[in-house]
Parts: sequence; structure tokens; C-alpha cells
Amino acid sequence: MSNHYLIRCAPAIFLLLWSGGFTVAKIGISEADPITLLALRYFCVVALLLPFVLYFKPPLPASPAEWGHLVLVGFLIQVVYFGTAWYALSSGGSAGSVALITSLQPILVALFMSGFARENVSGIRWLGLALGLSGTILVIIGNNGVQPISLFVVLFSFAALLAFTLATVWEKLFGISHHPLTSNTVQYMVGFVCTIPIALSFESMHINVTTPFLVALAYLVVCNSILAISLLLMMIRNGEATRVSALFFLVPPVSALIAWWVLDEQMTVQAWLGLAVAALGVWLVTRDQKTLSQKPPDSTPVKGAIK
Repeated sequence: MSNHYLIRCAPAIFLLLWSGGFTVAKIGISEADPITLLALRYFCVVALLLPFVLYFKPPLPASPAEWGHLVLVGFLIQVVYFGTAWYALSSGGSAGSVALITSLQPILVALFMSGFARENVSGIRWLGLALGLSGTILVIIGNNGVQPISLFVVLFSFAALLAFTLATVWEKLFGISHHPLTSNTVQYMVGFVCTIPIALSFESMHINVTTPFLVALAYLVVCNSILAISLLLMMIRNGEATRVSALFFLVPPVSALIAWWVLDEQMTVQAWLGLAVAALGVWLVTRDQKTLSQKPPDSTPVKGAIK
């Protein structure tokens, strides 16, 4: 496959890898404590990346502030986001429901960024937020008879959503471009250093080594942590970030389909309708962002400017 075709196919491949992660994580969590599995995942990723870091010697952050930004984003995503999302899954949350709530992130990011930029929030973004929340409520109510969602699952899923949103906003405001090897290795090391004491303190660190567990761990390490992130970085470098945002609204339904196929997770017609409503909300917001990013700059001459 040529590089051209890889770039064209990258958004769809990323969508499948990212969406499948919710189902695969649930398989892994059924054989191990959630934070223990998360710590093991990070240990394996760092072990795979370190030889490449030592060989290529990528540049490190140049100042304490750069280190701080990189570490904070790593903590929010690798520890808080994944930690709370996996606790939601381990507490009975379905892969589709957790994916739905955490995938509302583009809506919150758009609202947060409008606030930081002191811009008026467009009606489309408020509509997107209303549709996203309405769809989530429809899914929770619709699945109540088939797969009840506890308040604990909802709270942990929304905590994961908030962590993911804050990490994205912080990265947009203060993030500095780093070599992918540097940023990934540092952030996964942060994840391991923070999750291992949590696992030691609050979990029995139970791991049932079975074939499904090993397959799940391999997927989480290679497909989720390395391939998906590498594809994301490649798309950003090639100006494909808007396509990723536009595809984000497909994560919940694709996750639900994969969970139905692999785990036999059932969803009612009302829940599927809720997924569609929430997906429409995310699509409207990402479409609004894309339209704003393509709007030509104001060409009105500035008073006193040199002509």
C-alpha cells in the first residue's frame, strides 16, 4: 500500500482501532483488575518504545514548562481518562454507552475553546450539545431494561469525558510540538508511574492469564497505544485532523456494533435512536468547526497599515 493510499485510509483505520478499544478493554478487564491492566499496558508500551528512543535519540522538551505541559496532558489522558473509563467498563458499563459519553468530547472542546477565545458560542454548538446530551439520556433510558447503567458508571464515564476534554483544551492552548517518540514515551511513562501505586494500594492486582487476555493486551498495546496514535499524528502532519474530528461522531455506533458482534451486548431500538441523535450532535459541532476553520480571514485593511 502506497503512502498516498495509507493517508486516505488512515481516518477509517483509526476509527476502527479506536472504536474497537472499548470492547477489547472490556475483555481484558474481565480477566484482570482495571488499573492493574492499565499499568501493565503502559509498561509494555514503554518497553517497546524505549529501544527506539535510545536508537534515534529524539529531542527532549527544552524547558521545565514544556515538561510540565507534556506531563499534565499525559496524566489527564493516560491516568484520569483511561482510569475512569475502564472503571466504568469494569462496573458494568457497556462498551457502546461508555464510548457514547466519552465521544461527546468534541462538543465540550468547541464550547471551552469559544469561552477561552471570548467568542459568542454559535447556535449550532449549543444545538450539538443539546442533541448529544439528549441522545445520551435516550441510550441510558432505552437500555435500562436490557443492560441497566448505574449512576456509578455514568459518573465515571462523565469524569473520563471531562478529563479528555481538559487534556485536549490544554494541548490546544499550551501544547508544543514534540517528536512522537518523545511525547508518547513520556506520557506512557507518566501513566505507568501513576497507575502502578494505585493498583498496589486499591486492587489485588489479579490477572488471569488466558488467551483472550493476551489477545486483548496485545491489541491495547500495539493497536490502541502505538498504531492508532501513530496514525493520528500522521494525519495531523498531513492536514487530516478535520477528517478525524468529522469521523468522531461514528465512534459510538461503531463501538456498539463491535461490542454486539464480539460480546453480544444488546441495545434496544430506542438506544440506537439515542446513538444516532448524539452522533448528529457531534457531527454538527465538528462541521461547524470545519466551516469556521475554512472561513477566509477578514481582508479589511487595518487603519494606519502600510500599503
